[in-house]
Amino acid sequence: MNKSVGFVGGGRIARILLVGLSRCGKLPSQVVVSDVSSEPLEKLKSLVPEVKTVVNGNKDAAAADIVFLALHPPAIVSAANEIKMVLKSEAILVSLAPKVTMARLKDMLDGFDRLVRMIPNACSIVNSGYNPICFSSAISESEKQELINWLSGLGECPEVAEEKLEAYAMLTGMGPTYFWFQWVELVELGKSFGLTAEEASDGVKKMLVGAVRTLFESGLSPDDVIDLIPAKPLADEEPQIRTAYKQRLTALYQRLKP
Repeated sequence: MNKSVGFVGGGRIARILLVGLSRCGKLPSQVVVSDVSSEPLEKLKSLVPEVKTVVNGNKDAAAADIVFLALHPPAIVSAANEIKMVLKSEAILVSLAPKVTMARLKDMLDGFDRLVRMIPNACSIVNSGYNPICFSSAISESEKQELINWLSGLGECPEVAEEKLEAYAMLTGMGPTYFWFQWVELVELGKSFGLTAEEASDGVKKMLVGAVRTLFESGLSPDDVIDLIPAKPLADEEPQIRTAYKQRLTALYQRLKP
């Protein structure tokens, strides 16, 4: 990637993507990251020292060839108002937030329409992300392929319809948070049962990989997969867990929808 890159927002998402790009050798030579606080920038700089960081430097970041809006939806309005006069006519702006559609972005940016939306996945930090992406009609096919080829260093980057992005935000963007704490607990339990930290971590990791493949690749129905192990120590808690999924995640999805 020979283009300059800017990040408006230097928090978790910027850190995930830039560490992932650095890890796979696809970090551009010119990267400027802006944030309102010095703390996240210092953390980012400690992990990816090659990037330039600027406190309150959104206009510096927005002057790049590819500009990432790495902000939560409520912060996008003020940021868009700040950067719209700085964006180059040939630049590409990539929004990483749910809820804010390309139509709204175009309106906020006084008609600038070279827009992309992507739902980032935290696993991109180890190049195993699933990052659905969509493009405005102003982005050419060659530009699409160039961007996808570059971002594929983070993992898979499928092109999807814009109206599906919020569903992906719930499933792939937030999905790891539904499970990570449980896996950490399993590792800790393994250690308490006499395994070393390495044995417990390796066992849980390999079990998870196999469990995912069994569910999605065995050809069995979900019920048949679940029935492969007759002992179910958490069976009494399963109804409450299923209810929590349906109620809380459905409510959150409704709030995320544009």
